[in-house]
Amino acid sequence: MTYPGGDYDIVVIGAGHAGSEAALASARLGLKTLLLTINLDSVAMMPCNPSIGGTGKGHLVREIDALGGEMGKNIDATMIQCKMLNTAKGPAVHSLRAQADKKAYQFRMKQVIENQENLLLKQQEATEILVENGKITGVMVNTGAVYPCKAAIICSGTYLKGRIIIGDVQYDGGPNGLFPAMHLSDSLERNGIELQRFKTGTPARVDAKTLDYSKMTIQEGDEHIVPFSFETDKIEIKQVPCYLTYTNEETHRIINENLERSPLFTGDVVGIGPRYCPSIETKVMRFHDKDRHQIFMEPEGLKTNEVYVQGMSSCLPEDVQIALYRTVAGMEKVEFMRSAYAIEYDCIHPTRLKASLESKEVEGLFFAGQINGTSGYEEAGAQGLIAGINAGQYLLGKQPVIIDRSEGYIGVLIDDIITKGIDEPYRMMTSRSEYRLLLRQDNADLRLTPIGHRVGLISDKRYGNFLEKKAAIEMEIKRLDEVLVKASPENNAIMRELGSSEIRHGTSLGELIRRPEIKYLQTGTFDSERPSLHWSVVEQVEVQIKYEGYIKKQLAQVEQFKKLENKRIPKDFDFAETGGLRIEAIEKLQEIKPTSIGQASRISGVSPADISVLLIVLEQRRRKMGTEKEESENE
Repeated sequence: MTYPGGDYDIVVIGAGHAGSEAALASARLGLKTLLLTINLDSVAMMPCNPSIGGTGKGHLVREIDALGGEMGKNIDATMIQCKMLNTAKGPAVHSLRAQADKKAYQFRMKQVIENQENLLLKQQEATEILVENGKITGVMVNTGAVYPCKAAIICSGTYLKGRIIIGDVQYDGGPNGLFPAMHLSDSLERNGIELQRFKTGTPARVDAKTLDYSKMTIQEGDEHIVPFSFETDKIEIKQVPCYLTYTNEETHRIINENLERSPLFTGDVVGIGPRYCPSIETKVMRFHDKDRHQIFMEPEGLKTNEVYVQGMSSCLPEDVQIALYRTVAGMEKVEFMRSAYAIEYDCIHPTRLKASLESKEVEGLFFAGQINGTSGYEEAGAQGLIAGINAGQYLLGKQPVIIDRSEGYIGVLIDDIITKGIDEPYRMMTSRSEYRLLLRQDNADLRLTPIGHRVGLISDKRYGNFLEKKAAIEMEIKRLDEVLVKASPENNAIMRELGSSEIRHGTSLGELIRRPEIKYLQTGTFDSERPSLHWSVVEQVEVQIKYEGYIKKQLAQVEQFKKLENKRIPKDFDFAETGGLRIEAIEKLQEIKPTSIGQASRISGVSPADISVLLIVLEQRRRKMGTEKEESENE
């Protein structure tokens, strides 16, 4: 049956972090959007760690915000602790990470969704996508109702044929005790979308009353909280501490003696797990030379005793889990509130996606989040935002928004999964980017806000504020290079106090700030005309001045990258008919169908020699088409 009044522009399947961003984006672009979730209590749920951000991931959240997404605002409003990671290193790897009150995070996001114009949230399970002539036409749900639509976005997370594994106990289930989605996978396969099986896991949640924090090391948040959203001016909260403890030889002994009871080693787990977030039993086996591993106690909220035991993900039997947890200092009397478990689920091969995240098999069908083989709330949110934008662009007859590798970590993420493919759940890390000095989290707004405004997700007011900030940064950098500091005895005395060499000739404030040991705020004594600037402007001024040389080098690299990206490969190009390519290269190129020479060069199995062949053939084709066009015009 067709649901009365149920015609929608876009149907989003799944209301996790990807689905929430996708639905909000499409609705904010003026498109009538339906958001389906298997349970209304699962909207923006945090079934794993109660945090947002982290190394590489914090960059994604700030990029989501710069484009007009919601995740940054949501965590700013619901965090209970915040830290800037990697501050001992350069600004390229500085990454925000915040502990969330997980229920408050859910409730706020659900409230935003419920009050968004053009968006309706419904508790129903999508069971089938309806396709005619290779194009999406609707979505059927478990009640038998059909919602006709012009585009759909699948953001199903880990629900597709989800299977929970705790030792030898295995059953169909979704995350956090929710139901799995057992039917949609079959519909996808019937429409030519090939699936694969991945696995992820989560540690136990324990009762705070049963922990002895006096035996652990307290982990406080930062005194000055840097917000995730560029629209959040400041955050003032009473932060809740986390705690650090360690496994020990006894912990490892119990694990080693019970490995034959772990489904990871008995073959009962067929899904591929994340290498960068292994279970405690995998860590003990893989790093057998280490006598201890870090364990963090992360509170899950202000109104619950649940504590997330970061670092002790496991799918060992429950009795073994309890025994090994109780060997850890401060956890001798621990009681579980939720056991650790692994979950297997279906996901697609992301190489079958376009850079817009639209399926190559079904027109108008987009995919985002863990169904694309990625892991993490932040990776999901980033894809959801792009899928929501591009489903909207598709329906509005506009070109898709493609963030390339030189513009954002979002571009790195999407290009990696659609070009290189994945053989394990993909996790964002700063090391994945060739241009990480340009793609800092502090300048995400400078890189991406113009795109968000052009699309329609950044308001004119916000864009005006952004332009004022950008102008303030440029003016201050120019001013600092014009203000001269004399080589006087008084000034040199100050330089010695700052641990810097003396000024021998008059030099600019900009040159002083370029010295590694001198900070912008330390030059106030020399600068009577200094304007009053927002801390975010000061941050940009200092970073851009100090790293100017390195930034110029990366910009030159980006220029070369752009040249290859701009060498487009026609849609009808037949790689099999191209002489000189190796068989492996032909197979990979035919499968992925890269849109540019740049993308082709990043495909595993395509060699530099193959790229040279492609460049020659494309140039010959261009010249031939140019000659034919000229002859046609002369006739």
